[in-house]
Amino acid sequence: MTDRKTRLAIILITSLFFLWGFALNLNPILIPHLKKACQLSDFQSALIDSASYIAYFLVALPAGLFMKKYGYKAGITLGLILFASGTFLFFPAAEMRHFGFFLVALFIIASGLTMLETAANPYITVLGDADSATQRLNFAQSFNGLAAFLAPLMGGTFILSGKTLTEQQQQAMSGEQLNSYLNAEAASVQKPFIVIGVVVLFVAIMIWRTALPEIKDENETGKKVSGSIWDEKNLILGIAAQFFYVGAQVCISSFFIRFSDKVAGIDEKTAAYLLSGAFLSFMIGRFIGTYLMRFVAPPRLLALYSIVCVGLLIIAVLTKGMVSVYALVGVQFFMSIMFPTIFALSIRGLGEKTKIGSSLVIMAIVGGAIFPVIMGQVSDISSIQTAYIVPAVCFLVVLYFAVKNNSIKNVTLGTAH
Repeated sequence: MTDRKTRLAIILITSLFFLWGFALNLNPILIPHLKKACQLSDFQSALIDSASYIAYFLVALPAGLFMKKYGYKAGITLGLILFASGTFLFFPAAEMRHFGFFLVALFIIASGLTMLETAANPYITVLGDADSATQRLNFAQSFNGLAAFLAPLMGGTFILSGKTLTEQQQQAMSGEQLNSYLNAEAASVQKPFIVIGVVVLFVAIMIWRTALPEIKDENETGKKVSGSIWDEKNLILGIAAQFFYVGAQVCISSFFIRFSDKVAGIDEKTAAYLLSGAFLSFMIGRFIGTYLMRFVAPPRLLALYSIVCVGLLIIAVLTKGMVSVYALVGVQFFMSIMFPTIFALSIRGLGEKTKIGSSLVIMAIVGGAIFPVIMGQVSDISSIQTAYIVPAVCFLVVLYFAVKNNSIKNVTLGTAH
C-alpha cells in the first residue's frame, strides 16, 4: 500500500472507533426517551441495554468465524451494513411506537457494532509501521472517547424534547392529546437515526472501495494448545470482573438522566449535557490513569479506583441534590482505566491460549445486558437512587480481582471498550 492509501485506511478504520462509541453511548438518551414515548417501567426501559449488549455475547464468535473465512474487510463491511439497517428500522418503529420493534433495531445495530469492534482493534495495529502500532491504537481509541462525549450532547439536542409530563398531567389530557404527545416524542428519533444510517453506509462504501491488507492469524501454526482454558484461574476471575465492571459502567450512565431528575430536579436536556461532561471526564481519566501507571502498579491503581467508585456511589445513594449528581460524574472518571486494565491482567501469561482468553473476556461485555435490568427492577420496587447500590456491589468484585493481582507490577493496555 502507498503512504496515501495507508493514511486513508487508517482514517477509515479510526472512524469505526468513533461510530461504535457514538451508537452505544446514545443508549443513555434512548432509555429515558423511550420510557416516556412508549410508557415503560424502569425495568422495561433497561431492556434497551440488554438488546445492545447481548449481541456481544451472541454475535462475537460468529463474527470471528465469518472474518476468518471471508476476511476482515468483508466483516467490517457487513458490520456497517447491519449497523445502518438497524438505524433505518428506527423510522417504522417510531411510526408504530412499538417498543419491541425498537429492541430488534437495537440488536441489529449492536450486531454490526460487535463485528466492527472485533475487527478494528487488530486492524489498526497492522496499518502502517509496526513500531508505532500502540500509538495508532491509542489514537484511534481516543476517538471512541470523543464519541462518548458527543453522543449525549447530540442526543440531548436532537432527540430529547425537554418536556416530561407528570402522571397527573397525562391523566388530565384527552386520549387524542396524549396519543399525539407520545407520537411526537417517538418521532424525534427518526431523523437523527436516518442521518446516522446514511453516514454509516457512506463509510461502508468507502471501506469496500479501499485497498486494505488482510490480517494473518498468528495462531494458525499447527501448535496444539496445552491444557484447558478453564484451568486458568486468574482468567476466570478476570472474566467475572469484566462482567461485573461492564454491568456497573452501563448501569451508571443508563439511568443518569432519570437519577438527575428524581434526585436533583434536573430536566432531561440539562441532564444529557451533564452526562456528556461525565463522559468527557471518563476520557480524561483514561489518559491520566494511563500516565499514573508509570508510578503506581496497575492492580493497585485498579483497587484504589474501585474503592473510590464504591465510596462515590454510597454518597450518590445517601445524599440529595447536586452533590449526588456530581458523585456519579466522579465515578465516570474513576471507571476510566478499568476495562483495559482488567483485560490486560486477565490474559497476562496465557501464552498460546491468549486468543481464546481474549475472546472470553470480550464476551463478558454481556454484563451490560444483565445488570441494568436488575437495576431497573430494583428501581421499580424502591427508587432510582436506591438502585445505584447495584453498581456499587459490582465494583466490589473488581476490587477483589485487583487485590488478587496485587503482585503484578506492569501490564500493557492494548484494548478498550
